[in-house]
Amino acid sequence: TPENSSLSSEASPDQLLSLISVSPQSSSSTSSSSPQLDTHWEDNFEIPWTKFPEELMQPLERGKRPGPKLRRQMVRIVVTEMMEKCPHVGKKHSTDVAKKMVSKYPKSLQDIIEGDIVGTGYHSLVKQLQNRIENVRCTSTPKIRKRKHESNSDDTDEIPLEERAAMQDTYGCVKWNVQFLPREETQESQQQKMEKLKEMFQQSDANPEEVKGLMKSTFYTQRQHVNQGKSIKCLREDWPFLFDEIGMSVHFKELTGINLKETFIRNLDLKGKRLLNYLTTVCVKKNKKFLQTYARLQRMRGQQSGCSEDVKEMVLLLLSYFDEKEESIFFYVDETSLAEDVQLEQVSLTPAIIVC
Repeated sequence: TPENSSLSSEASPDQLLSLISVSPQSSSSTSSSSPQLDTHWEDNFEIPWTKFPEELMQPLERGKRPGPKLRRQMVRIVVTEMMEKCPHVGKKHSTDVAKKMVSKYPKSLQDIIEGDIVGTGYHSLVKQLQNRIENVRCTSTPKIRKRKHESNSDDTDEIPLEERAAMQDTYGCVKWNVQFLPREETQESQQQKMEKLKEMFQQSDANPEEVKGLMKSTFYTQRQHVNQGKSIKCLREDWPFLFDEIGMSVHFKELTGINLKETFIRNLDLKGKRLLNYLTTVCVKKNKKFLQTYARLQRMRGQQSGCSEDVKEMVLLLLSYFDEKEESIFFYVDETSLAEDVQLEQVSLTPAIIVC
């Protein structure tokens, strides 16, 4: 070209040689710096089963075929793992991986038409893996992206009031709305365990560990009944252990991921004395009503049985500190009253403690 000819006419022969020559050392260093691919990585490749979402593992474990959307999601997860091991995945690799997946879950992944296995049984999965790999490789090509419309309004304003209320109900919970049964459970087994728990509640020598195990395995159904808005009366009939310390603690642990009693006692040990000291030395000087409550509790010390005096005093002082009414928290009944004798219509609609 004219540009090249003008360049060559101005440059000396030595300069031209230096521009076009490549030393043996540079060529060898270039070749040695290229990555050495492990062509046998697939032999040790582990299918990322643990990364599959629960809605995918449910049909796989139960021998059912996942829907197209879930199957595509499965392929994407597997291809991501494969390309992290080796960016240049070939068809042989895809075939080996597909063969492993189908051998583990043949009822869910094998190519079957009217009960007959088609070909190798894993051809369609190999094809999906290969297509996904090609799509991933193509993403390096620059594309024109449509700019998203920017809104100045807060996203929260677009959430309906009903959804916002539901979101607030789930605060602090890790399993508010359980979507799937445990893989080893069925509706029939849940019903059987619920009936067994009812029987065990009537027994005075019921095994606590067995109760805990049954309450944990039926947590799915418990949440279904609670979230459906069943009345307290119905819940008490169906799940009596939910109203007992052992069952309540299991349910709370599954719901929030926190051991209720252990966490409360631990925090009481760590912070209880400091909190009580603050209430009895600082707060009493700032509020006359609070001082009157403190004086009343000092006169009552030792008159009531149950938990420690410090714990009772701390709870009642906190009520006074936050200006909460005791009658809205505690509902007093006769010492001889049984649970069924309590007039629930007289109890506050907010959480309350019934005291004998």
